[in-house]
Amino acid sequence: MKISKKCRYGLRALIDLSMHSGTEYMVLGNIAERNNISPQYLEQVFAGLRRAGIVKGVKGSQGGYRLNIPPEELTVSEILVALDGSYQIEPEEMPEDSHGRGVAASIQQLIIDRMNEQMELLLKSITLDDLRRNYLDYEEYNQDMYYI
Repeated sequence: MKISKKCRYGLRALIDLSMHSGTEYMVLGNIAERNNISPQYLEQVFAGLRRAGIVKGVKGSQGGYRLNIPPEELTVSEILVALDGSYQIEPEEMPEDSHGRGVAASIQQLIIDRMNEQMELLLKSITLDDLRRNYLDYEEYNQDMYYI
């Protein structure tokens, strides 16, 4: 499984949004600039997030985006599904012959199904707030680091 660039950028932008917006609307260009993401590409990412109800957008001079779901309730799973659809590993193709079907069924049951179950558990257990807090911890730790 590979997390797409669209999902990676979406996660980065949502962490940024959760840190800077509160109840105010943030201009997408500012989010794009802070995260070194093309504003045009980020607009496409936010279109998917808006359709899924994760963010709310307002047009106009005072417009921008804000979270529509509290960060502690928004899971990574929901974000990935909103941006890319399913993140599950695709099912094993079943060959025509019985030997091939048995081998494929074994691969499906013992590897693919188990990986999908564990991935789902993991991604549903991590919230946007967890990502935000981890980032803040990282920033706090690294500010105190200096080298001679």
